[in-house]
Amino acid sequence: MEYRKLKDQGRDGDTNEDDVESLRGKAVSGVSLNPLATLGGSSGDRSKWKRKSIVTLALTILTSSQSILIVWSKRAGKYEYSVTTANFMVETLKCALSLAALTRIWRREGVTEDNRLSTTLNEVIVYPIPAFLYLVKNLLQYYIFAYVNAPGYQILKNLNIISTGVLYRIILKRELSEIQWAAFILLCAGCTTAQLNSNSDRVLETPVQGWIMAIVMALLSGFAGVYTEAIMKKRPSRNINVQNFWLYIFGMIFNAIAIVIQDFDAVVNKGFFHGYSLITTLMVLNHALSGIAVSMVMKYADNIVKVYSTSVAMLLTAVVSVFLFHFHLSLAFFLGSTVVSVSVYLHSIGKLRR
Repeated sequence: MEYRKLKDQGRDGDTNEDDVESLRGKAVSGVSLNPLATLGGSSGDRSKWKRKSIVTLALTILTSSQSILIVWSKRAGKYEYSVTTANFMVETLKCALSLAALTRIWRREGVTEDNRLSTTLNEVIVYPIPAFLYLVKNLLQYYIFAYVNAPGYQILKNLNIISTGVLYRIILKRELSEIQWAAFILLCAGCTTAQLNSNSDRVLETPVQGWIMAIVMALLSGFAGVYTEAIMKKRPSRNINVQNFWLYIFGMIFNAIAIVIQDFDAVVNKGFFHGYSLITTLMVLNHALSGIAVSMVMKYADNIVKVYSTSVAMLLTAVVSVFLFHFHLSLAFFLGSTVVSVSVYLHSIGKLRR
């Protein structure tokens, strides 16, 4: 009930804000409220629209190219580089970006109680759980491409919407609307339709192993996302870059342990960056910026923008894969991806109307 009240208050606040915005540039008793209106509109509005457009475009490109870069980084069907070192570099880069953002804030606003890095053990001790879950999920992200192509991965990745929604209901006790439940059903139907294979003895394009890995990844991603949100909203005034910094620090620690367990001999004998290429470097940069871009979308845009970015990214991945990997764009895939896009949109609409 408290969550609904806050959402309603926030919605009312947005409405009032829109009303104020609509008054800008209009004349009241013959006096213009905004001197910039005569110059073609509010510069603040133009700046806001430009920033939202840039962030949306960035997220769409990053999301669509993510799976393509992973597949492209393989040589003769195998990864010549260590996937654990790649994951470690992603976490390191995200940590560095968060620290750079904090440094900028410290210079502009000074060090405060909410943006200082020093903290208590009780606050930090909760971050290892989501960091470990993201580690397992990110490692599976590389191995799933043994069973699924880049466009298929983008389709199956949307299963985390279902896991996130169900876990929201179980862990955070948030109710789901009827539209959202209907969207879940459509999402399952769309994912299955996109994977139909009429040119083979198998009914589905992706084998059972690929589906199992996709479901496990969705559960890990959903639980880690819900758990992280619960942590971050436990102290709303805390600067998000501080929270991200500690999350990425534990991500680096767990990935370092994974390197020692899985690839220690290879790293010692061949070197940490053995097998890295320009594509591998771009892939690491893409993964790091994707995480930052999602945070920027939530700050500077809204959930609808994220929905559209995800939907367009699925189609972009499929089109690019036709030229790079000779992917066959079948009618089943096109219809399935359309149904998935509609279901993602309905889920977002149902979330707004709760």
